[in-house]
Amino acid sequence: MINIRPATEADQASMMEIYNEAVLHSNATFDTEPRTLNAQLSWFRAHKKNHPVLVAEESNQIIGWASLSPWSERCAYETTVEVSIYIHKDFRGKGTGIKLLKIITLEGEKAGNHTIISRITGGNDVSIHIHEKLGYRHIGVMEEVGFKFGKYQDVYLMQYVFK
Repeated sequence: MINIRPATEADQASMMEIYNEAVLHSNATFDTEPRTLNAQLSWFRAHKKNHPVLVAEESNQIIGWASLSPWSERCAYETTVEVSIYIHKDFRGKGTGIKLLKIITLEGEKAGNHTIISRITGGNDVSIHIHEKLGYRHIGVMEEVGFKFGKYQDVYLMQYVFK
């Protein structure tokens, strides 16, 4: 059974491993170099009250995580956040991503955010589908904005506005 809970500092090494696998083997992130544990801890500690970080665990193993991060450092964007979700390679396609997205979206509203933005690299149809299922809407495409794995990548923008 999957348990979703707030992340702790003790979870950061496992979260970093999941993220670094995506850095090296997917276009889900445009980072190209693996993150160090110090960088991971700094990232985690920078999350404020309206920027929750959650983990999904099964049998005491972290199998995925989700976070809300600032969309922009400019003050007027304080309640606009960006969602990130990463799932361990051995647990993809089993429903963990949609569970994390649903709960992080609810937590975003509880934390007082107004809107969530999601940037999804072209070709990630599963991610687009789960966002659509939960009420995120398409707001645009940024064409060829990232260069990874020898080609330019498009990014689809999706948005959830709390009413």
